[in-house]
Amino acid sequence: QVQLVESGGGLVQAGGSLRLSCVASGRTSSTYYMGWFRQVPGKEREFVAVVSGSGGLQYYGDSVKGRFTISRENAKNTVYLQMNSLKPEDTAVYYCTAGSTIGTTRSGQGAYWGQGTQVTVSS
Repeated sequence: QVQLVESGGGLVQAGGSLRLSCVASGRTSSTYYMGWFRQVPGKEREFVAVVSGSGGLQYYGDSVKGRFTISRENAKNTVYLQMNSLKPEDTAVYYCTAGSTIGTTRSGQGAYWGQGTQVTVSS
């Protein structure tokens, strides 16, 4: 089992920045793909970003490309999501996920999920 704990959410004004962190514990592995999703009440969960085990490959959802950056620090079992130029439409609960393949992780079928952290962007 892998446990994921997100942190770093909060309230920020439009145009501002936040950095989310997700710390993994338990049977962690640097081979896991790690990703971020977000969800607004009443809407489907949305893919945000995913990073490969080495950190060398990253993929982003269209709505965050050029503004968000995903990275990981395997020595600390941590994945980050740097969010810049935030918009009110980025308001959501952000979830960290881990999966064994790029396909499962990117499609939201990762085996492990965190509890989420709220990000609110005011206009």
